[in-house]
Amino acid sequence: MSLLYFVKTPFWLKILYPKAIWDIPSPNEKVLYLTFDDGPHPECTTFVLDQLKKYEAEATFFCIGKNVDAHFDVYKRIIDEGHAVANHTNNHLNGWKAKDEEYLLDIRKAMNIIDSKLFRPPYGRITRFQMSQLLKPAYRLYPIMWSVLSGDFDKDITPEKCASNVILKAHSGDIVVFHDSEKARERLEYALPKVLAHFSNQGFVFKKITTELLKGYPYFSK
Repeated sequence: MSLLYFVKTPFWLKILYPKAIWDIPSPNEKVLYLTFDDGPHPECTTFVLDQLKKYEAEATFFCIGKNVDAHFDVYKRIIDEGHAVANHTNNHLNGWKAKDEEYLLDIRKAMNIIDSKLFRPPYGRITRFQMSQLLKPAYRLYPIMWSVLSGDFDKDITPEKCASNVILKAHSGDIVVFHDSEKARERLEYALPKVLAHFSNQGFVFKKITTELLKGYPYFSK
């Protein structure tokens, strides 16, 4: 059975999580925010880093804590090459299925190894209560979602379709999701170079997401 997901995030979905960051409007600049979930992976992340370097592109890597622990050298390379790292839980938990206490503890465990105030829920699945806790002083995490899904995790689409998902749907200010994982590898390795080349030729730059960039967002509870 084919997976059901939106390549371009609809406005009504953004309304369901108004305190999440879905895009970063940049009216005076042609910019995309490439993000990579589920790494670090010894081969896939290395491939991504090599491609980014060719275009002097910055990106944000939403890392799973247990993968950071297993491949710390790759994680260190991400940082050393000027990219941003972010929290993607320690064990890739689904917030809709995990108990609140278990989910929040897993995020806290990842915080011990991933030094970042950026967080993305695996599968984009998080309850409003869980998100409300992440905005409190005990966590102070910025919840980062996305506005374009490449679909590289979907084994039912071709690598060409994965590339066209981004090339046809992404606009300036969009947050784009890829996955530096074995599951996505075939589509990632085809699509990412195409996306980088296309948007570079269109005069775009690729930036990482930082808390400095998000200073104007009123996300933390008082």
